Amino acid sequence: MKETKNNNFTEKEEPTKHLERSDNNISKAEKENHQNELSKLVYYADSSEVNMVDSKDDDDYLNIDVKNIKKQSMQGFGDYHNIIDYIIRITRQIWKEKDIGLIYDTYSHGVQIHRGLINSHGVNEVIAGTLQTLQSFPDRTGLGWSVVWSGNDKEGFFTSHRGRSIGTNLGNTLYGPATGKKVVFRTTADCLIHENKIYEEWLVMDTYHLVQQLGFDPVEIAKRTAKQTSKLAPNLQFNIAQSAEEGLQPQAYNPKHDGFEIGDFMLMLFNQVWDRRSINKVKDFYDENAVIHYVCNRDMVGHSEIQGMFINLFASVPNSKVILERVTCNKRDNEKDWDVAVRWRIQGLHSGIGYFGNPSGKPIEIHGMNHFKVRNEKIQEEWMLFDGMEVLRQIYTESENDTENDSEDNGYDDGNFTGVS
Repeated sequence: MKETKNNNFTEKEEPTKHLERSDNNISKAEKENHQNELSKLVYYADSSEVNMVDSKDDDDYLNIDVKNIKKQSMQGFGDYHNIIDYIIRITRQIWKEKDIGLIYDTYSHGVQIHRGLINSHGVNEVIAGTLQTLQSFPDRTGLGWSVVWSGNDKEGFFTSHRGRSIGTNLGNTLYGPATGKKVVFRTTADCLIHENKIYEEWLVMDTYHLVQQLGFDPVEIAKRTAKQTSKLAPNLQFNIAQSAEEGLQPQAYNPKHDGFEIGDFMLMLFNQVWDRRSINKVKDFYDENAVIHYVCNRDMVGHSEIQGMFINLFASVPNSKVILERVTCNKRDNEKDWDVAVRWRIQGLHSGIGYFGNPSGKPIEIHGMNHFKVRNEKIQEEWMLFDGMEVLRQIYTESENDTENDSEDNGYDDGNFTGVS
C-alpha cells in the first residue's frame, strides 16, 4: 500500500515525485496531474498532539513534568507516550546509555537504510554501524535535538530527527588512526515506524566537515572510498534531456490555495528558488534576518548571503533537476507558524565551478534534508544538510571500464559509521 496524506503509510512511501522539466507544449491535463502529484508529497500534523522538541538536549526532554506529557494512541509501542517520546527515548538509550541491544527491539529485521547512493539492509548492519561509531567516538553526546513528525499508530508514523553530536576521536575510523581531536557533526535521520519497529531509514551526515575536523584530506579520503565502494553504488547515467542541455525548462508550480498555505509555500520555494534558480525569490520566502545553518558549520545570514549560497551550490550542477521526496509540516501556535522537514535530491552533471570545485563532468546526486522554522509566513531559521563526502566519492568513482582493469583488492566498506537514528 502507498502512503497517503491522511493515513501515513503501511509498507512504502509514496514514490518519488520530482519537479519535472517540460516543454511549452505540455497539456493542461498534464500540468494538473503534475500539480496533484507534488501535492501528494506534503504531509501535516499538529504539534499540540505531542511534546515538541526545539534545540534541546534529550536531558531537557526527560525533565518535562510528567503531568505535561502528551498522550497519543501508541498501540504496539509499549509504554511510550507519543511518537516524539519514542524517538527521543530510544535514541538516548542506544547512544548515551549504550544499550545497543535495544536496536533489536526497535528496528525491523530487514530494515532498509539509505545513505546517499549506498544502501544497506538488515538490523545487523545497524548494530555494526553503531558499534563502529561508538568505538571511534566513545564519549559521543547529542545536542540540539528537533523532531518533525506525522502519522498515527494504525498506518504508522514518520519522524525526521535532526541532531548535533559532539565526541572525541579516541578510536580508529575508516578515514585513519585515532586523532584524539574533539569534533562536532550534524546529522538528520528520516524514519518510517510501525508497531515499535523502524523499517526504513534515510541518513544524512556532514561527513565532509567531520573529515576536515579530524585533519584528513577530503579529496584523498574520497578517492580511497570510491575504490572501496565501487561495487556497492550504482553508476549514474543521465541522458541529455535529463540534464536539461536541450533547454527544457522546469515546469512551474501554481499554488492551489488563496493566501498562505504551508504546503504551497514549501512547494513554491523548491520550484522557484531551487528548480528554476530564481534566486531573487529568496526575498519572498525568507525573513530579512533569516539564518541558514549550512554544511561545515557555516551560517548564512540575510538575503544576500542566502542568495550567494544557492548560487554557489547550483553553479556546480547548473543543469540539474530537483527531486522532492517528502515535505512534512507541523503546525505550531497558528496557521502562520510551522516546523517543516523536507527530504530532497539534486541530480545532474557536475559541469560547473562551484561548491564542489572544478567541474569533473561526472553525473552526481546530492541527497539532502532540510528543517525549516517558518514563522509569520516567512522562513526564520533553516538547517540544511547534505553529505559532501558522498558527492566527492561519486566524482572520484571510476567508470566500470576503468575498474575492470584495476586488479587491486581494495577491501569492503559500506559506510556504516553514519548510523545516527
